[in-house]
Amino acid sequence: MSLEVVTQDSSALTESQLEEMLSVDGAFGAANLARAKDDWVLCTLARVDGKLHGVTFSTLERIGGTPCVLIGLMTVKRSSKRDQVLKGLMGEAYHRALMAFPDEDVVIGSRFAAADGVEAFKSLSEVIPRTGHRAVGEERAWGRRLARRFGVDANYDEQSFVVKQDGQSGFIDHESSKPDKIPADIAGLFKDVNAKRGGALIVHGWTMAESLVKLGARS
Repeated sequence: MSLEVVTQDSSALTESQLEEMLSVDGAFGAANLARAKDDWVLCTLARVDGKLHGVTFSTLERIGGTPCVLIGLMTVKRSSKRDQVLKGLMGEAYHRALMAFPDEDVVIGSRFAAADGVEAFKSLSEVIPRTGHRAVGEERAWGRRLARRFGVDANYDEQSFVVKQDGQSGFIDHESSKPDKIPADIAGLFKDVNAKRGGALIVHGWTMAESLVKLGARS
C-alpha cells in the first residue's frame, strides 16, 4: 500500500478537489466541505495508491497564547485501510504542529459525533473529558474556548462538554474497523450526545513538546 499525505492552503482548493472529496463517502456533503474550505486554513489530503481516502480541514493558531491544532473537519473512507489513513492524517497534523510550535506543549481539539473517532486522539495525554476524571476550572475553560472557536457555544454545556444540537458542521468522522473493541469508558462519554439533533462532544488533549518530536517526525 502506498499512502501519500499532503497539505495545502484551503483557499487554493479547486472545485474538482472538492468534488473528489465526496468520493470518500463519509458524513459530509458538498455544503459542509465548501464551508470547511472557507472556515479553516489548511487542508490535508490522504491518498492510497493514488485514490483519495481521507481529508482534514484544520488550523494552527494560538488561543490565549497557547499553541493549538484545531481539527475542524476530518473524514476517513470506510475501507480496509482506514486505520492507516487516520494515522497518516494525525501524523501530518502533528508534523505541522512541530514545525509551527517547536519546543512547546500543544493543545489538540476537535468535535466528535461518535466514540469511534476518539481513536484519533489515542496518542495524547490528559484528554478531556475522560471517564473517572472530574474536570477542573481550566479544563472546562478550554472546553468553552473551543466551543466558541468552533462556533457552537450557543448550544454547549460546559459540564458535560456536549454540544446539544447543531454541532456537526465539522467533526472527526472515522468509523472504527473494530467497533466491538471500543473501550466502554470512551463509549460512555457519548451517552448524552444526540447525534440525530446534530449533537457532538468537544474533546481536547495535550501533546508535550518531547512527545511531539516523535509524533511529528517524518517517517
